[in-house]
Amino acid sequence: MNDRPEGWSDDNRSGNRYGQGSASDRPESARRMPHVQRPVPQQPAPPQRRPAPSRPPQVPQQSGGYDDAEYDSGYNTGQVYGGGNGGRGGPHGGGPGDGGYVQGRPSAAPDWRRRIKIGALALVVVVLAVSVGTYFWADSKLKRDVDLSKVIERPDGGDGTNYLIVGSDSREGMTAEDKKKLHTGSAEGKRTDSMMILHDGSNGPTLVSLPRDSNVEIPSFVGSESGKKFPGTGRTTKLNAAYAEDGPELLVRTVEFNTGLHIDHYVEIGFGGFAQIVDAIGGVELDIPKAFKDKNSGADFQAGKQTLNGEQSLAFVRTRYAFAASDLDRTKNQQKFLAALANQTATPSTILNPFKLYPTMGAGLDTLVVDKDMSLWDLGNMFFAMKGVTGGDGKSMNMPISGSTGGNLVWDKTKVKQLVEQLNNDEKVTVSSN
Repeated sequence: MNDRPEGWSDDNRSGNRYGQGSASDRPESARRMPHVQRPVPQQPAPPQRRPAPSRPPQVPQQSGGYDDAEYDSGYNTGQVYGGGNGGRGGPHGGGPGDGGYVQGRPSAAPDWRRRIKIGALALVVVVLAVSVGTYFWADSKLKRDVDLSKVIERPDGGDGTNYLIVGSDSREGMTAEDKKKLHTGSAEGKRTDSMMILHDGSNGPTLVSLPRDSNVEIPSFVGSESGKKFPGTGRTTKLNAAYAEDGPELLVRTVEFNTGLHIDHYVEIGFGGFAQIVDAIGGVELDIPKAFKDKNSGADFQAGKQTLNGEQSLAFVRTRYAFAASDLDRTKNQQKFLAALANQTATPSTILNPFKLYPTMGAGLDTLVVDKDMSLWDLGNMFFAMKGVTGGDGKSMNMPISGSTGGNLVWDKTKVKQLVEQLNNDEKVTVSSN
Protein backbone atom coordinates (compact mmCIF):
# COMPACT_ATOMS: atom_id res chain seq x y z
CA MET A 1 0.00 0.00 0.00
CA ASN A 2 1.27 3.38 -0.97
CA ASP A 3 0.88 5.87 1.81
CA ARG A 4 2.30 8.89 -0.09
CA PRO A 5 0.09 11.73 -1.08
CA GLU A 6 -2.00 11.26 -4.15
CA GLY A 7 -0.10 11.66 -7.32
CA TRP A 8 3.21 10.77 -5.80
CA SER A 9 5.14 7.59 -6.58
CA ASP A 10 8.59 6.38 -6.57
CA ASP A 11 8.91 7.40 -10.17
CA ASN A 12 7.90 11.00 -9.78
CA ARG A 13 9.88 12.03 -6.80
CA SER A 14 11.53 15.37 -6.57
CA GLY A 15 14.62 15.97 -8.63
CA ASN A 16 16.46 16.72 -5.47
CA ARG A 17 19.19 14.19 -5.36
CA TYR A 18 19.76 14.87 -1.73
CA GLY A 19 16.53 13.45 -0.39
CA GLN A 20 15.94 11.16 2.52
CA GLY A 21 16.36 7.95 0.53
CA SER A 22 13.92 5.34 -0.84
CA ALA A 23 13.62 1.72 -1.59
CA SER A 24 13.84 2.21 -5.35
CA ASP A 25 16.83 0.83 -7.14
CA ARG A 26 16.99 3.87 -9.42
CA PRO A 27 18.89 6.84 -8.34
CA GLU A 28 16.86 9.72 -7.12
CA SER A 29 18.19 11.93 -9.89
CA ALA A 30 16.31 9.90 -12.41
CA ARG A 31 12.99 10.26 -10.70
CA ARG A 32 10.51 12.99 -11.65
CA MET A 33 8.24 14.97 -9.45
CA PRO A 34 5.28 16.58 -11.15
CA HIS A 35 4.65 20.25 -10.40
CA VAL A 36 1.85 20.73 -7.99
CA GLN A 37 -0.11 23.97 -8.43
CA ARG A 38 -1.59 25.25 -5.26
CA PRO A 39 -4.69 27.34 -5.37
CA VAL A 40 -3.88 31.10 -5.24
CA PRO A 41 -6.21 33.10 -3.01
CA GLN A 42 -8.11 35.78 -4.84
CA GLN A 43 -6.95 39.32 -3.97
CA PRO A 44 -8.97 42.47 -4.56
CA ALA A 45 -7.74 44.55 -7.51
CA PRO A 46 -5.46 47.38 -6.38
CA PRO A 47 -6.81 50.89 -6.86
CA GLN A 48 -5.63 52.54 -10.03
CA ARG A 49 -3.05 55.25 -9.57
CA ARG A 50 -2.21 58.22 -11.69
CA PRO A 51 0.83 57.73 -13.83
CA ALA A 52 3.95 59.08 -12.20
CA PRO A 53 5.60 62.07 -13.89
CA SER A 54 8.22 61.17 -16.34
CA ARG A 55 11.72 60.96 -15.00
CA PRO A 56 14.97 61.27 -16.82
CA PRO A 57 16.29 57.93 -17.94
CA GLN A 58 18.22 56.10 -15.28
CA VAL A 59 21.83 55.34 -15.82
CA PRO A 60 22.07 51.58 -16.40
CA GLN A 61 23.53 49.49 -13.61
CA GLN A 62 27.06 48.57 -14.54
CA SER A 63 27.76 45.95 -11.93
CA GLY A 64 25.65 42.90 -11.57
CA GLY A 65 23.81 41.69 -8.58
CA TYR A 66 21.95 44.86 -7.72
CA ASP A 67 18.34 45.62 -8.19
CA ASP A 68 17.96 48.88 -10.18
CA ALA A 69 14.75 49.76 -8.36
CA GLU A 70 16.39 49.65 -4.96
CA TYR A 71 19.84 51.01 -5.73
CA ASP A 72 20.35 54.77 -5.62
CA SER A 73 23.24 55.68 -7.88
CA GLY A 74 23.29 59.29 -6.73
CA TYR A 75 22.82 60.74 -10.23
CA ASN A 76 19.38 62.05 -9.42
CA THR A 77 20.87 64.62 -7.03
CA GLY A 78 23.37 66.00 -9.47
CA GLN A 79 26.25 65.32 -7.07
CA VAL A 80 29.31 63.27 -7.64
CA TYR A 81 30.94 61.71 -4.66
CA GLY A 82 34.49 60.59 -4.89
CA GLY A 83 36.77 58.81 -2.64
CA GLY A 84 38.31 61.72 -0.81
CA ASN A 85 41.99 62.16 -1.36
CA GLY A 86 42.11 58.98 -3.31
CA GLY A 87 39.77 60.20 -6.02
CA ARG A 88 41.12 60.80 -9.48
CA GLY A 89 40.82 64.22 -11.09
CA GLY A 90 39.14 64.60 -14.44
CA PRO A 91 37.57 67.17 -16.63
CA HIS A 92 34.84 67.81 -14.05
CA GLY A 93 36.22 66.04 -11.02
CA GLY A 94 38.08 67.40 -8.08
CA GLY A 95 41.73 67.00 -7.47
CA PRO A 96 43.36 65.46 -4.48
CA GLY A 97 42.06 66.77 -1.20
CA ASP A 98 38.89 68.30 -2.57
CA GLY A 99 36.59 65.70 -1.09
CA GLY A 100 35.34 64.68 -4.48
CA TYR A 101 33.09 67.71 -4.96
CA VAL A 102 33.00 69.42 -8.34
CA GLN A 103 34.74 72.80 -8.20
CA GLY A 104 32.91 75.94 -9.56
CA ARG A 105 34.13 77.97 -12.49
CA PRO A 106 36.66 80.74 -11.77
CA SER A 107 35.09 84.22 -11.29
CA ALA A 108 34.95 86.40 -14.39
CA ALA A 109 37.15 89.48 -14.71
CA PRO A 110 35.47 92.79 -13.66
CA ASP A 111 33.66 94.65 -16.44
CA TRP A 112 35.57 97.94 -16.23
CA ARG A 113 33.79 99.46 -19.20
CA ARG A 114 30.43 99.03 -17.50
CA ARG A 115 31.79 100.38 -14.21
CA ILE A 116 33.18 103.48 -15.94
CA LYS A 117 29.82 104.14 -17.60
CA ILE A 118 27.99 103.85 -14.29
CA GLY A 119 30.54 106.10 -12.58
CA ALA A 120 30.29 108.73 -15.32
CA LEU A 121 26.49 108.67 -15.14
CA ALA A 122 26.58 109.07 -11.36
CA LEU A 123 28.97 112.02 -11.71
CA VAL A 124 26.69 113.71 -14.24
CA VAL A 125 23.70 113.27 -11.93
CA VAL A 126 25.61 114.79 -9.00
CA VAL A 127 26.81 117.75 -11.07
CA LEU A 128 23.30 118.41 -12.37
CA ALA A 129 21.84 118.20 -8.88
CA VAL A 130 24.44 120.62 -7.49
CA SER A 131 23.99 122.99 -10.44
CA VAL A 132 20.21 123.03 -10.13
CA GLY A 133 20.44 123.51 -6.36
CA THR A 134 22.93 126.35 -6.78
CA TYR A 135 20.73 128.05 -9.37
CA PHE A 136 17.64 128.06 -7.17
CA TRP A 137 19.66 129.10 -4.12
CA ALA A 138 21.16 132.07 -5.95
CA ASP A 139 17.89 132.98 -7.65
CA SER A 140 16.14 133.14 -4.29
CA LYS A 141 18.68 135.68 -2.98
CA LEU A 142 17.90 138.31 -5.64
CA LYS A 143 15.99 141.33 -4.33
CA ARG A 144 13.40 141.98 -7.02
CA ASP A 145 12.24 145.32 -5.62
CA VAL A 146 12.00 147.40 -8.81
CA ASP A 147 8.71 147.33 -10.73
CA LEU A 148 9.26 148.58 -14.27
CA SER A 149 5.54 148.20 -15.00
CA LYS A 150 5.09 151.49 -13.10
CA VAL A 151 7.15 153.33 -15.71
CA ILE A 152 4.82 155.14 -18.13
CA GLU A 153 5.06 156.20 -21.78
CA ARG A 154 7.92 153.88 -22.59
CA PRO A 155 9.69 153.82 -25.98
CA ASP A 156 9.50 150.73 -28.16
CA GLY A 157 12.13 148.09 -27.62
CA GLY A 158 14.77 147.35 -30.25
CA ASP A 159 17.05 144.42 -30.98
CA GLY A 160 19.30 143.15 -28.20
CA THR A 161 18.97 143.72 -24.46
CA ASN A 162 19.59 146.95 -22.54
CA TYR A 163 20.58 146.91 -18.86
CA LEU A 164 20.68 150.01 -16.68
CA ILE A 165 23.47 149.34 -14.13
CA VAL A 166 23.51 151.60 -11.09
CA GLY A 167 26.07 151.91 -8.32
CA SER A 168 24.42 153.52 -5.32
CA ASP A 169 25.93 154.99 -2.18
CA SER A 170 23.62 152.85 -0.06
CA ARG A 171 25.11 152.07 3.31
CA GLU A 172 22.48 149.49 4.21
CA GLY A 173 23.88 146.78 6.49
CA MET A 174 27.14 148.62 7.12
CA THR A 175 28.41 149.18 10.65
CA ALA A 176 29.98 152.43 11.84
CA GLU A 177 33.37 150.75 11.53
CA ASP A 178 32.62 149.73 7.93
CA LYS A 179 31.61 153.27 7.00
CA LYS A 180 34.80 154.68 8.49
CA LYS A 181 36.98 152.07 6.82
CA LEU A 182 35.41 152.58 3.39
CA HIS A 183 35.21 156.39 3.69
CA THR A 184 31.51 156.38 2.81
CA GLY A 185 30.34 158.93 5.36
CA SER A 186 27.05 158.55 7.20
CA ALA A 187 24.56 160.30 4.95
CA GLU A 188 21.00 159.02 5.22
CA GLY A 189 19.16 157.52 2.28
CA LYS A 190 20.94 156.63 -0.95
CA ARG A 191 21.94 158.29 -4.21
CA THR A 192 23.33 157.06 -7.49
CA ASP A 193 27.10 157.19 -7.55
CA SER A 194 27.44 155.79 -11.08
CA MET A 195 25.08 154.91 -13.96
CA MET A 196 25.75 152.90 -17.11
CA ILE A 197 23.77 151.43 -20.00
CA LEU A 198 25.02 148.01 -21.13
CA HIS A 199 23.70 146.91 -24.52
CA ASP A 200 24.12 143.22 -25.32
CA GLY A 201 23.56 142.38 -28.99
CA SER A 202 24.82 140.43 -31.98
CA ASN A 203 27.53 143.00 -32.72
CA GLY A 204 29.13 142.71 -29.32
CA PRO A 205 28.40 144.50 -26.06
CA THR A 206 28.51 148.29 -25.71
CA LEU A 207 28.94 150.00 -22.35
CA VAL A 208 27.83 153.65 -22.17
CA SER A 209 28.48 155.65 -19.00
CA LEU A 210 25.95 158.29 -17.97
CA PRO A 211 27.70 161.00 -15.92
CA ARG A 212 25.81 161.71 -12.72
CA ASP A 213 26.08 165.43 -13.47
CA SER A 214 24.32 165.08 -16.84
CA ASN A 215 21.76 167.82 -17.43
CA VAL A 216 18.40 166.07 -18.12
CA GLU A 217 14.69 166.87 -18.13
CA ILE A 218 12.45 165.26 -15.53
CA PRO A 219 9.36 164.03 -17.44
CA SER A 220 5.86 163.23 -16.20
CA PHE A 221 5.80 160.11 -14.04
CA VAL A 222 3.73 158.03 -11.65
CA GLY A 223 4.99 157.88 -8.06
CA SER A 224 6.39 154.43 -7.23
CA GLU A 225 4.86 154.49 -3.76
CA SER A 226 1.86 156.83 -4.01
CA GLY A 227 0.69 155.86 -7.51
CA LYS A 228 -0.02 159.53 -8.12
CA LYS A 229 0.81 161.00 -11.52
CA PHE A 230 3.12 163.98 -11.60
CA PRO A 231 2.98 166.02 -14.84
CA GLY A 232 6.17 167.11 -16.53
CA THR A 233 7.06 170.80 -16.24
CA GLY A 234 10.17 170.93 -18.41
CA ARG A 235 12.35 171.10 -15.33
CA THR A 236 15.99 170.16 -15.85
CA THR A 237 18.40 168.92 -13.22
CA LYS A 238 21.26 166.48 -12.64
CA LEU A 239 20.55 162.89 -13.62
CA ASN A 240 21.18 161.49 -10.16
CA ALA A 241 18.45 163.78 -8.76
CA ALA A 242 15.82 161.62 -10.47
CA TYR A 243 16.88 158.64 -8.34
CA ALA A 244 16.92 160.74 -5.18
CA GLU A 245 13.42 162.05 -5.94
CA ASP A 246 11.52 158.82 -6.55
CA GLY A 247 13.95 155.92 -6.80
CA PRO A 248 14.75 153.45 -9.61
CA GLU A 249 11.41 153.77 -11.43
CA LEU A 250 11.80 157.53 -11.98
CA LEU A 251 15.46 157.06 -12.94
CA VAL A 252 14.47 154.55 -15.66
CA ARG A 253 11.69 156.87 -16.84
CA THR A 254 14.12 159.82 -17.05
CA VAL A 255 16.79 157.84 -18.96
CA GLU A 256 14.23 156.50 -21.45
CA PHE A 257 12.67 159.95 -21.96
CA ASN A 258 16.01 161.70 -22.59
CA THR A 259 17.55 158.99 -24.79
CA GLY A 260 14.61 157.24 -26.49
CA LEU A 261 16.23 153.89 -25.57
CA HIS A 262 14.08 151.15 -24.00
CA ILE A 263 15.53 149.75 -20.75
CA ASP A 264 14.87 146.00 -20.39
CA HIS A 265 16.43 145.34 -16.97
CA TYR A 266 17.60 147.27 -13.92
CA VAL A 267 20.53 146.24 -11.68
CA GLU A 268 21.77 148.13 -8.60
CA ILE A 269 24.57 147.42 -6.13
CA GLY A 270 25.59 149.31 -3.00
CA PHE A 271 28.95 150.24 -1.51
CA GLY A 272 29.14 147.33 0.91
CA GLY A 273 28.29 144.66 -1.66
CA PHE A 274 30.79 146.03 -4.13
CA ALA A 275 33.68 145.78 -1.65
CA GLN A 276 32.62 142.30 -0.52
CA ILE A 277 32.62 140.92 -4.07
CA VAL A 278 36.17 142.15 -4.64
CA ASP A 279 37.41 140.61 -1.40
CA ALA A 280 35.61 137.32 -2.14
CA ILE A 281 37.56 136.79 -5.39
CA GLY A 282 40.84 137.77 -3.76
CA GLY A 283 41.14 141.27 -5.23
CA VAL A 284 41.20 142.76 -8.72
CA GLU A 285 44.42 143.32 -10.66
CA LEU A 286 44.52 146.74 -12.31
CA ASP A 287 47.10 148.80 -14.16
CA ILE A 288 46.91 152.42 -12.96
CA PRO A 289 48.64 154.71 -15.47
CA LYS A 290 49.19 157.66 -13.12
CA ALA A 291 49.46 158.02 -9.35
CA PHE A 292 46.71 159.99 -7.57
CA LYS A 293 45.27 160.75 -4.13
CA ASP A 294 41.81 161.78 -2.92
CA LYS A 295 41.13 162.35 0.78
CA ASN A 296 37.35 162.27 0.21
CA SER A 297 37.35 158.74 -1.16
CA GLY A 298 40.47 157.56 0.66
CA ALA A 299 42.32 156.87 -2.60
CA ASP A 300 46.13 156.75 -2.51
CA PHE A 301 47.52 154.89 -5.51
CA GLN A 302 50.91 154.59 -7.12
CA ALA A 303 51.28 154.12 -10.86
CA GLY A 304 51.67 150.60 -12.21
CA LYS A 305 50.06 147.17 -12.08
CA GLN A 306 48.67 146.23 -8.67
CA THR A 307 45.97 144.17 -6.95
CA LEU A 308 43.22 146.16 -5.24
CA ASN A 309 41.23 144.82 -2.31
CA GLY A 310 37.62 145.78 -1.59
CA GLU A 311 38.42 148.99 0.26
CA GLN A 312 40.89 150.18 -2.39
CA SER A 313 38.53 149.25 -5.23
CA LEU A 314 35.70 151.33 -3.80
CA ALA A 315 38.05 154.30 -3.38
CA PHE A 316 39.21 153.91 -6.99
CA VAL A 317 35.73 154.00 -8.56
CA ARG A 318 34.49 156.84 -6.33
CA THR A 319 37.40 159.26 -6.80
CA ARG A 320 36.47 162.42 -8.73
CA TYR A 321 38.22 165.40 -7.17
CA ALA A 322 41.68 164.16 -8.11
CA PHE A 323 40.92 164.56 -11.83
CA ALA A 324 40.70 167.66 -13.96
CA ALA A 325 37.65 166.44 -15.89
CA SER A 326 36.02 165.36 -12.64
CA ASP A 327 32.97 163.19 -13.44
CA LEU A 328 34.05 162.19 -16.96
CA ASP A 329 37.40 160.83 -15.77
CA ARG A 330 35.67 159.03 -12.94
CA THR A 331 33.25 157.26 -15.31
CA LYS A 332 36.22 156.05 -17.37
CA ASN A 333 37.80 154.58 -14.25
CA GLN A 334 34.51 152.91 -13.33
CA GLN A 335 34.24 151.30 -16.75
CA LYS A 336 37.81 150.11 -16.60
CA PHE A 337 37.42 148.62 -13.14
CA LEU A 338 34.04 146.89 -13.75
CA ALA A 339 35.36 145.31 -16.94
CA ALA A 340 38.43 144.02 -15.07
CA LEU A 341 36.23 142.73 -12.24
CA ALA A 342 34.01 140.81 -14.64
CA ASN A 343 36.97 139.51 -16.61
CA GLN A 344 38.73 138.13 -13.53
CA THR A 345 35.59 136.72 -11.92
CA ALA A 346 34.28 134.78 -14.92
CA THR A 347 37.20 132.35 -14.93
CA PRO A 348 37.35 128.56 -14.34
CA SER A 349 39.38 129.15 -11.16
CA THR A 350 36.37 130.99 -9.69
CA ILE A 351 33.40 129.27 -11.31
CA LEU A 352 34.69 125.72 -10.71
CA ASN A 353 35.97 126.44 -7.20
CA PRO A 354 33.08 126.30 -4.70
CA PHE A 355 35.26 127.97 -2.05
CA LYS A 356 35.41 131.05 -4.31
CA LEU A 357 32.14 130.78 -6.22
CA TYR A 358 29.74 130.63 -3.29
CA PRO A 359 31.30 133.48 -1.26
CA THR A 360 31.43 135.63 -4.40
CA MET A 361 27.83 134.95 -5.35
CA GLY A 362 26.69 135.32 -1.76
CA ALA A 363 28.44 138.67 -1.32
CA GLY A 364 27.05 140.11 -4.54
CA LEU A 365 23.55 138.68 -4.49
CA ASP A 366 22.89 139.82 -0.93
CA THR A 367 23.22 143.47 -1.97
CA LEU A 368 21.91 143.37 -5.56
CA VAL A 369 18.57 145.02 -6.33
CA VAL A 370 16.96 144.08 -9.65
CA ASP A 371 13.64 144.42 -11.46
CA LYS A 372 10.86 141.92 -10.92
CA ASP A 373 11.23 140.32 -14.35
CA MET A 374 14.97 139.70 -14.11
CA SER A 375 16.10 136.09 -13.75
CA LEU A 376 19.44 134.73 -12.65
CA TRP A 377 19.98 133.75 -16.28
CA ASP A 378 19.54 137.40 -17.35
CA LEU A 379 22.01 138.46 -14.67
CA GLY A 380 24.55 135.92 -15.92
CA ASN A 381 24.18 137.17 -19.50
CA MET A 382 24.77 140.73 -18.30
CA PHE A 383 27.85 139.65 -16.40
CA PHE A 384 29.42 137.91 -19.40
CA ALA A 385 28.50 140.83 -21.67
CA MET A 386 30.38 143.08 -19.26
CA LYS A 387 33.37 140.75 -19.56
CA GLY A 388 33.16 140.96 -23.34
CA VAL A 389 33.66 144.73 -23.22
CA THR A 390 37.37 144.20 -22.50
CA GLY A 391 37.64 140.98 -24.50
CA GLY A 392 37.94 142.77 -27.82
CA ASP A 393 34.32 142.09 -28.79
CA GLY A 394 32.79 145.22 -27.30
CA LYS A 395 33.14 148.94 -26.80
CA SER A 396 33.04 151.31 -23.84
CA MET A 397 32.32 155.03 -24.04
CA ASN A 398 30.77 158.02 -22.29
CA MET A 399 27.54 159.56 -23.40
CA PRO A 400 28.56 162.20 -26.04
CA ILE A 401 28.87 165.65 -24.45
CA SER A 402 28.52 168.98 -26.26
CA GLY A 403 29.18 171.36 -23.36
CA SER A 404 27.90 172.34 -19.92
CA THR A 405 25.34 174.56 -18.27
CA GLY A 406 25.24 175.61 -14.63
CA GLY A 407 27.90 173.02 -13.81
CA ASN A 408 25.91 170.23 -15.49
CA LEU A 409 27.08 168.33 -18.58
CA VAL A 410 24.96 168.76 -21.71
CA TRP A 411 24.55 165.78 -24.04
CA ASP A 412 25.20 166.11 -27.76
CA LYS A 413 21.67 165.50 -29.08
CA THR A 414 22.76 164.65 -32.62
CA LYS A 415 25.27 162.02 -31.51
CA VAL A 416 22.92 160.67 -28.87
CA LYS A 417 20.22 160.14 -31.51
CA GLN A 418 22.67 158.33 -33.80
CA LEU A 419 23.94 156.18 -30.92
CA VAL A 420 20.43 155.15 -29.91
CA GLU A 421 19.53 154.24 -33.50
CA GLN A 422 22.57 152.01 -33.79
CA LEU A 423 21.80 150.29 -30.49
CA ASN A 424 18.11 149.80 -31.33
CA ASN A 425 19.04 148.28 -34.70
CA ASP A 426 21.77 146.22 -33.07
CA GLU A 427 24.37 147.73 -35.39
CA LYS A 428 28.04 148.24 -34.77
CA VAL A 429 28.48 151.45 -32.77
CA THR A 430 30.49 154.06 -34.65
CA VAL A 431 29.61 157.07 -32.53
CA SER A 432 32.44 158.50 -30.41
CA SER A 433 32.15 160.22 -27.07
CA ASN A 434 33.45 163.60 -28.31
